[in-house]
Amino acid sequence: MDKQKELELKSLALKVREHIIRMSGEGGCFIGASLSCADLIVYLYKEVLGLTPDKLHDENRNYLLLSKGHDVPALYGTLAELGFIERERLKNHLHTNDSIYWHPNRAIPGIEFHSGSLGHLLSVSMGIAYDIKLRGGKNKVYVILGDGELNEGSMWEGFLVAKALKLDNLIAIVDRNEFQANLRTEDLIPIEPLEPKFEAFGWNVKRVNGHDFHALESAFQWIPQNESPSIIIADTVRGKGLPSIERRADRWFVNFKPEEIEQLLKELHGEAQAELTSETLMVR
Repeated sequence: MDKQKELELKSLALKVREHIIRMSGEGGCFIGASLSCADLIVYLYKEVLGLTPDKLHDENRNYLLLSKGHDVPALYGTLAELGFIERERLKNHLHTNDSIYWHPNRAIPGIEFHSGSLGHLLSVSMGIAYDIKLRGGKNKVYVILGDGELNEGSMWEGFLVAKALKLDNLIAIVDRNEFQANLRTEDLIPIEPLEPKFEAFGWNVKRVNGHDFHALESAFQWIPQNESPSIIIADTVRGKGLPSIERRADRWFVNFKPEEIEQLLKELHGEAQAELTSETLMVR
């Protein structure tokens, strides 16, 4: 990945985080989890899917499903920046008279399936991937899973069946931000070590920094075609981009006041500038 592309991705991710912050002031949102997966969603829509507003119904398109539907501010923010929906609609995310309400809705251009009830979209993704296989298609199905969602028994049934069906066109991405609601995953039902679990179920496994676009590029280029599904464990930070709320259990669902929103936007841009300065010094 060249520097120009990396800067474009970071700029897009910054704009998406701005949208997430503003949406958190329009009645509230799951800001921590949305910020943790923003880079994943940005990278997938910009570099992997090849999906554009004029290809929404192309039967050869790649698919992305967001199983952890409460992260939808990151998804809607990305769709707004890429021209799938109007930016002005984002403020309606808690309005029941708009289909953008609350969780992913397939009435919104660029969204393939409703989600919100955890533990189900791995199976839905498998169904789509299997249908593609039966039709001899070459397109792929990507599904973003939550780490807390791995407590669901239906997930592990799905992992078993996906291998049995040889779904090498199915790629799961785990947003491993280490939190489940307002507690740490390892303080509830510990899920580590993850790599040997998935390997034992017959999946190809890779673990990367979910905020490093170079690492994400390498991971998505790595995916083998060996009659096995693949899973990328993306280590992320809940609240990424806002040090004041990063890794804080009490910043799960938040409705910020207008003055707090302005302060958070300043913090976001200050953090982004500090990161850019640090990278410049490292290059020198």
